Amino acid sequence: MKSDLRGDYSRAGPDFSVEQEWAKYTPDEHALYRRLFERQSKLVPRYACPEWIEAIAGLDSAKEIPQFSEISAKLRKTTGWEIVAVPGLIPDDAFFTHLAHRRFPVTVWLRRPDEFDYIVEPDVFHDFFGHVPLLFDRTYADHLYEYGKGGLKAMRLDAVKMLARLYWYTIEFGLMKTPSGVRAYGAGLLSSGGELAYCVDDPRPKRLPFELERAMRTEYIIDRYQDTYFVIDSFDQLMRETAPHFTPIYARIRNS
Repeated sequence: MKSDLRGDYSRAGPDFSVEQEWAKYTPDEHALYRRLFERQSKLVPRYACPEWIEAIAGLDSAKEIPQFSEISAKLRKTTGWEIVAVPGLIPDDAFFTHLAHRRFPVTVWLRRPDEFDYIVEPDVFHDFFGHVPLLFDRTYADHLYEYGKGGLKAMRLDAVKMLARLYWYTIEFGLMKTPSGVRAYGAGLLSSGGELAYCVDDPRPKRLPFELERAMRTEYIIDRYQDTYFVIDSFDQLMRETAPHFTPIYARIRNS
């Protein structure tokens, strides 16, 4: 999963972690990060779930690329998690192992200015703005921990593709019912300048009640907005409905 274009993997350890080297970020990079943050900050009050909005408010992360060590110190006190700097996309086994030890991999590099509106790979803005705030929600964080353990098992069962669909339709592109209506909790939505409004307001996509097996069967789209989203009632529901033993589920999907 290494990119030929992004990240210096030569500095990575056996677990693909690197030093953030925060002092090496340039003023232009901090300015670009601020622009990204400001754009999304205008959207999230209308479209993000309350848990995310509450968490981001306590992070003081709008002015510059955050220092992972400072955020990790706050996370450890709240949910026992920490951020691990990585050079870019990492292999499945390394990713799942980090999650199973309550470590969330966050990419260290930032997109170029010409990629302001769209980027193919996750960068530090996507990873931090989209993923990190909800790590302060204990139920969500516990779900991600269980997902990491499940991912290691899925590798042994040759079922990573099915589990990846679950991740896509929840952690990356999940929607949630709230008293104010459907709102986003998926990182791919929260960090997107266009799809965040589309996923809530546009009449074209399907917004289906969350069903574990259906999510695992549904192919996803990587180069345009999604045709289908799955909507949970709460993180408690997500935790409860992903608790069953997945081995027979994988077998049913393979044999269907």
